[in-house]
Amino acid sequence: MATATRPRLLTAERFQEWANRPENDSARWELVEGQVVKTPSPGEAHALVCWFVSQVLSGYLASRGSGHLLTNDCGLIVARSPDTVRGPDIMLSLEDLSLEDASPGHSTRLPTLVVEVYSPNDRPGNMARRVEQFLRRGVPLVWVVYPEERTVSVYRHDELPKVLDETDELVGNGVLPGFSCQVADLFKLPSKKTARRPR
Repeated sequence: MATATRPRLLTAERFQEWANRPENDSARWELVEGQVVKTPSPGEAHALVCWFVSQVLSGYLASRGSGHLLTNDCGLIVARSPDTVRGPDIMLSLEDLSLEDASPGHSTRLPTLVVEVYSPNDRPGNMARRVEQFLRRGVPLVWVVYPEERTVSVYRHDELPKVLDETDELVGNGVLPGFSCQVADLFKLPSKKTARRPR
């Protein structure tokens, strides 16, 4: 009687090496409990909202004079043995990070905030699992931004999630000191009044 062989589980390091091979670089990948998972391209609206959110958070960090953002699904190791590597849309840290100190690989640093922008390819169960993994990793604050509904779900460990709409104010929840913005600001172009004209 033949026995089924278990698929080989990859570590985060082996996964990065695999994902960077020429035959695999035309798609987006994550590692879930040692297994490679293909993630569909999320589309234009998703990318635009990611930019809107990044603008708001960049302004916050600029006002503080410290901190950094990581974007473009750079990869965050959220679990080991078996390894899981997720690609959050945006990660914010209140600590500075220089280019010289940034890792060429997946991040092992604990972000202060993880932001996920919900896309048409996402499923509620999968997103809930991602949020749970971020919180279990120790991320103190997670936002899930929903472009179609124009809402934000706010998650903290051992607290019920809060759902905010465009009429609500989004604050730092004791994690981002002094942060506040209208939820509506996450779904529109930055003010043209602050745009600088090229000289």
